[in-house]
Amino acid sequence: MRSYKFIWGLATVLLLLSGSGAFAQEENDAYNPNSVYPISKHDQLYNKRIWRRMDLREKINQPFFSKNKEITKFLMDRVKDGSLVPYYSDSLDAEMSQVDFQKRITQKGTENEFYPDEFTVLEIVEDLIFDKKRSRQYFDVQVIGMWQLASVVDDPELRPYDTPIAYFRYKDLEKLFRDNPEDAMWYNRNNAAGHLNFADAILLRLFHARITKVDNPDNLEIEDIAPNPQQALFASQEAEYKLMEMEHDLWEY
Repeated sequence: MRSYKFIWGLATVLLLLSGSGAFAQEENDAYNPNSVYPISKHDQLYNKRIWRRMDLREKINQPFFSKNKEITKFLMDRVKDGSLVPYYSDSLDAEMSQVDFQKRITQKGTENEFYPDEFTVLEIVEDLIFDKKRSRQYFDVQVIGMWQLASVVDDPELRPYDTPIAYFRYKDLEKLFRDNPEDAMWYNRNNAAGHLNFADAILLRLFHARITKVDNPDNLEIEDIAPNPQQALFASQEAEYKLMEMEHDLWEY
């Protein structure tokens, strides 16, 4: 009888332990491991993935692009010192070697690197999430990509078309921004006491970046659908308005 009770008790303990382990695993799976401020999937009323293009030459974006403090210089330097891992695509499924990254930032047929200010575009991949627990909407940046435009390079043979150089996990970047405040400085042109960290400037949305794609089953960009660049710009603005209306309509009675 005692043996039976012992076996029954042991089985109960094992069942409880396995159940708690499964519950812990389920809780871990409920959070996006690439999020800086993760929101449980159970608390998300909706989630939309958005791709944006940020032109660092625009006046509103120039604080990210001040002389010798360019955000692109920060990216290049951190890859070179081994503290930042580059990836081939925004899916972050294949790491890029430092050797390959160096080739991509070097002028073809020479050993000369492009200057940081010749990489003028960032691609921002983010999730737009409405947190029903907090009753508010969040932009959850996932990936930042560094691009070079063909129009920026003097010799078209060096860069005949717009080219993505590398992509970076934003969670890794955000930590590096915080750990290196002197190099990750968002420049306030009106107030020297008001300089910010890149991470804070991104969190506060102190930039302009045009929508180029909203997650869709055909994986089409806005430019793939619009007949010309002007219509693509209008479609991008319309996509922005629709996202604003989506949040607004939640509060309409």
